[in-house]
Amino acid sequence: MLVTFILLSLLVAPQPQGARKPSAFKTPLTPAEMAGKQAVVETTAGEFVIELLPERAPNHVGYFIKLVREGAYEGTTFHRVIKYGIIQGGDPFSRDPAARRRYGTGGLGVLRAEPSDEPMTAGAVAGVLQPGNQDSAGSQFFVLVTDQPALQGRYTVFGRVVDGLEVVQAISAIPADAEGRAAERVEIRSVTIRDAPPPAPVPFTAETVEELEGYRAVLETSLGTVVLRFHPRKAPEHVRNFLRLASLGAYDGTRFHRVVPGFVVQGGMLDTRAEPLPERIRKHVRMMDPEFNDTPHVKGTVSMARLADPASASTSFFLCAGPAPSLDGQYTAFGEVESGLEVLDALERVPLQGDVPIEPVALKRVRVEQADDSGQ
Repeated sequence: MLVTFILLSLLVAPQPQGARKPSAFKTPLTPAEMAGKQAVVETTAGEFVIELLPERAPNHVGYFIKLVREGAYEGTTFHRVIKYGIIQGGDPFSRDPAARRRYGTGGLGVLRAEPSDEPMTAGAVAGVLQPGNQDSAGSQFFVLVTDQPALQGRYTVFGRVVDGLEVVQAISAIPADAEGRAAERVEIRSVTIRDAPPPAPVPFTAETVEELEGYRAVLETSLGTVVLRFHPRKAPEHVRNFLRLASLGAYDGTRFHRVVPGFVVQGGMLDTRAEPLPERIRKHVRMMDPEFNDTPHVKGTVSMARLADPASASTSFFLCAGPAPSLDGQYTAFGEVESGLEVLDALERVPLQGDVPIEPVALKRVRVEQADDSGQ
């Protein structure tokens, strides 16, 4: 969703006429000292992590690190928000609740612009400017919640949120007045600079087909528990994809959003999730090439939902509630219900409006387990 963006130059006070332009800050830190750094931002609404981009904006990064080490952000607030658009913070005046009318005017006029082609997409962190002055950034920064291509090239991007974008989204949704002033105080408790940790291994990439056969998925629903076993010899990449997403928690808090009695029960759509999907998980969501096979779609078959494009399966899956030969060879079957068919029967009986359950049927959690040699 693209949110109409209120230009941030409208959200700060103009530089007073006749004000002396300060000398531009030049970081004393070397590229090596800034390379591979992250900023962990702990707020009263949760934590998010910014990957710093010194190769794009060395002076902005150096100044940000300087302020962090001085404790300059502690106690400041995200004083401007646009729902699902941006959050803006870092003004030293925002420490004082009584100085609300001055929020947005402090800490600017320090940095010259450092233009780059870093995209203005969700998670971008950039410097706030005084109106009409590209060389006026300072302590204030904003974070994009959604893509804002209209801002490309207008602000210096010096970081990118790599974890906790859902926290940024939640902050953006707090109440605000017509000018975007946040009605509630979301304070920055601390900012810590750290070395970026090594990438976490991607789960379910190296297992053999034989090893994949040893895994089960336990679906904890609001109507009971369903255990799935998989057919990696038929659809290895679909099995890997499902196990990967399940082990990361992608399906936790989603709903069974479509029920057609005698045909299918469908779940796994991420927009039914109770909370936004964390970026650390979202980066593993992808479209799947089909792996059509000779597995028949009968009661208990687990298969991937898709759009008209055969290569559009991603997260949504369905459980067959009865024979569905029309789906054979058209959808990728990758498993079956090993136990819990009575829960599938209960899902078929829920009251519906069309094919949508009237009362939400929750997929509370999906646990990945290894079965013993007996298959129990």
